[in-house]
Amino acid sequence: MTSQLRIIPLGGLGEIGKNMMALEYENDIIIVDCGVQFPEEGMFGVDLIIPDISYLKERVDKVRAILITHGHEDHIGALPFILPQLQCPVYAPRLAHGLITAKLKERRAARDSVVNPIDPGIVHQIGEAFEVSWFRVCHSIPDAMGIAIGTPLGTVIHTGDFKIDHTPVDGRIFDLPSLSHYGDDGVLLLCSDSTYAEVPGYTTSERVVGEALDRAIGEAEGRVLVATFASLVSRVQQVVDAADKHGRKVSIVGRSMVDTVKVATDLGYLKVPEGTLVPLAETRKLAPEKVVLMTTGSQGEPTSALVRIAKQEHRDVNIMAGDTVVISATPIPGNELPVSHTIDNLLRQGAKVLYDRIATVHVHGHASQEELKLVLRLVRPKYFVPVHGEYRHLTAHAQLAWDLDVAKDGIFVMEDGEVLELSEDGARMDERVSAGPIFVDGLTTRDIQSPVLGERKSLSKDGVVVVIVTTDKSSGKLVGEPTSVASGFLDESETGTLFEELSVTIAQELASNWSGTKENSENGGLKTKVKETARSFIAGSVRRSPMIIPVVLEV
Repeated sequence: MTSQLRIIPLGGLGEIGKNMMALEYENDIIIVDCGVQFPEEGMFGVDLIIPDISYLKERVDKVRAILITHGHEDHIGALPFILPQLQCPVYAPRLAHGLITAKLKERRAARDSVVNPIDPGIVHQIGEAFEVSWFRVCHSIPDAMGIAIGTPLGTVIHTGDFKIDHTPVDGRIFDLPSLSHYGDDGVLLLCSDSTYAEVPGYTTSERVVGEALDRAIGEAEGRVLVATFASLVSRVQQVVDAADKHGRKVSIVGRSMVDTVKVATDLGYLKVPEGTLVPLAETRKLAPEKVVLMTTGSQGEPTSALVRIAKQEHRDVNIMAGDTVVISATPIPGNELPVSHTIDNLLRQGAKVLYDRIATVHVHGHASQEELKLVLRLVRPKYFVPVHGEYRHLTAHAQLAWDLDVAKDGIFVMEDGEVLELSEDGARMDERVSAGPIFVDGLTTRDIQSPVLGERKSLSKDGVVVVIVTTDKSSGKLVGEPTSVASGFLDESETGTLFEELSVTIAQELASNWSGTKENSENGGLKTKVKETARSFIAGSVRRSPMIIPVVLEV
């Protein structure tokens, strides 16, 4: 049997976020990207979602490096949690390198990780099997790159996130000649961004947004607040340029954006005219028509600066009459409702609000159909795997390749955990590895099977009832009647005699069907009996299923 190149997506296929793909050849494994996903409504207490790396931990001695395409959170955000487990170097474009370095300093276990800055076109030998180089693409963050991976079986091209923008804000255009060169030499596998594979035509250039922001800032009578992604450095540059043009000062609100702006400025990716960027406190001394505030919260995140401002909960910023708020972002699927609530709250306070449905204040950073077709035509791969998208995005991208007659016999629509094996004999998919979500909960990580999350869901739905029984310390027998207290269950006016009846029911059940021995009490038998009795009684009485917590007191 010939040696195989194994392609193993651990995140980002069939979903938006937590992008991570492993490539394995004999004794070497490399990983492309290491991102997070943000929790959905109903994931109570979950801060972040990261990829399941069980497969990699079992083969940690083979893991050679993590290769980063760009500095967005869905591509780098999981590094502080995963690097301590893999102990491998990271290779990243220079802006991403700066953002990663700052991020790792905040997590003690990851501070000593090795992060290597890379430049496009330089070949890096990683392990025995892989020769890796990066090439420039356009995206909504500077220094975004695709990766060309040389393997013993041929070249793998991973585009990362991209669009083809002929007038990018930073002047760094997509390196189409290199892509064409790879195609001429022959490409084994293309993995290409699918996020907007359903959208016909071409993605609008960032320049259009710059013009819209310039008009909004120039025409505003009072302060302008611009909300966008913290990592959207090109958008920050456009706001800074417009503010400087119209004689306004700019202040940054929101820790994540402050950190990103500092890194981007220090590295030269953000150019701010002297005196334009000022502390927030200084803006209070200026006339409103001389102020621009840039803030996080474009996705309606509950703790973000804009949401707190909209709710009148921000300690330093309040909406004033004459303010213009520009939401320079499109809601990520699932965030539409909180964004809508934020807009409503801003309007209630008298702000003028500009957002994507009524003004061209945002364009996305992903290729539409005609750009995807161009990449497919240039690369002409033997095999094609659409990546980065929900399943409908992946299938739409696969259809484009099919229509173009590109890799017609080698198109694979994959999901997280599926394994594609490439060899000189062909390609096959008949294996699956663990690739479920891992939840970050404070300083703890939990898998999807954790009972804690189920318990939180139950608490949010029906509340909790605590049932207290008292037993004799020496004999284990029941003393007195059980009592109950509840929270988030029913209003006091609604409970009536429910708890009195519950007490009687539990006492009767224990008298009839519990031995009352100290041994049974100690090994949990009493708690189990109390829990089962209470659950059955409450369900039958009020058709609710609260969490039941039995408490046994010994006297």
